[in-house]
Amino acid sequence: MVTPVLPHQNNIQQIGYKLLSMLNFKGKKGEEVARTLISACLWNDSVESKSRAYGVSPQTVRNYVEKQGVEVIEKLLESARKISLKVLKGVKEIDVSIDWTTKTWYGRPVGGLGSSEEGNSWNYATATTKFNGKVLLLAFVTQVKGMTKEEIVKALVEQVVAMGFKIRLITLDAGFYTVDVLNFISQFKYIVAVPVGDVKVYEEFDGEYETNSKRHRRDEQVKFRLLVYSKEKVRRKRKGATSYSCGSKR
Repeated sequence: MVTPVLPHQNNIQQIGYKLLSMLNFKGKKGEEVARTLISACLWNDSVESKSRAYGVSPQTVRNYVEKQGVEVIEKLLESARKISLKVLKGVKEIDVSIDWTTKTWYGRPVGGLGSSEEGNSWNYATATTKFNGKVLLLAFVTQVKGMTKEEIVKALVEQVVAMGFKIRLITLDAGFYTVDVLNFISQFKYIVAVPVGDVKVYEEFDGEYETNSKRHRRDEQVKFRLLVYSKEKVRRKRKGATSYSCGSKR
């Protein structure tokens, strides 16, 4: 049987083979499993759909990942971080984006992943930066049951700072907008950028703002300077990307 090649649309194929050289699943079907996972990720497709093309069953892929996945992915991410550090050599100050990523599969749930006892997805958070048009991975945290969003953000920030970078601005994924996270970030002189897509802003704002979380006491709320602005300054009818920037006043 001839094993199909990876997706071959120019840059996608190059990325695929680079990832394949990094993934090293042990066992008879290790390479087919790696190709299945890479193809599913690059094409944003399911493992079930892609596994047929490589002659393995979805359950075989799941078994490999369940037994060896953490070790393999950690090695892959470590390689990606080393590449990022080489690209960023000499750079001292960076903007960081903290995001959630979830990879879901169908079939038997795996225990110990995500925020529940067992589930059908890997949930992890990443810290990345953009440099010369490239998105570079700097830090990675797998979410396990009981881990708070504050702990995740703290771990990511500590990893980035330990690399010797000074963080100028942090962009948070919507899943991280909590009082505890803002309280942690308020210790530093970071600008927090909050992109909200195509929301129109007809009046810009620059003033004091205080959170109003029902889960926290009044003395636990966060006060900061809030700035609201958009690209609609030039053309009011044009949809623009809106950002909220906050700097702690505590």
